[in-house]
Amino acid sequence: MNNASAKDVIELTEGNFRKEVLEGDLPVLIDFWAPWCGPCRMMTPILHEAAAKLGGIARVAKLNVDEQPRLAEIFGVRGIPTLVLMNKDTVLDSWSGVTPANAVVDRVKAKVPR
Repeated sequence: MNNASAKDVIELTEGNFRKEVLEGDLPVLIDFWAPWCGPCRMMTPILHEAAAKLGGIARVAKLNVDEQPRLAEIFGVRGIPTLVLMNKDTVLDSWSGVTPANAVVDRVKAKVPR
């Protein structure tokens, strides 16, 4: 298995959300997070591991709720970390809390249309 690098996890903003998520060629798992959030920081290596395991199935992205409050509000994010799996403009799944990488991968694979 190859090691994930920073390029494996996309940083989402209002400026690139349409291109990366709504018009993307793969479903996207979005991690709503903030730098001051301890559990969110715990998710960072987990997301990189999941990104490596999900190559070709789904992409992984992070969205900083402090820098992108409008997107967090649109998704109704009340607590972080919150993970939202999207395929184009459809939410396939969402959940909150620190989740082990294998559980993230299994959950994404179970929801992504084949």
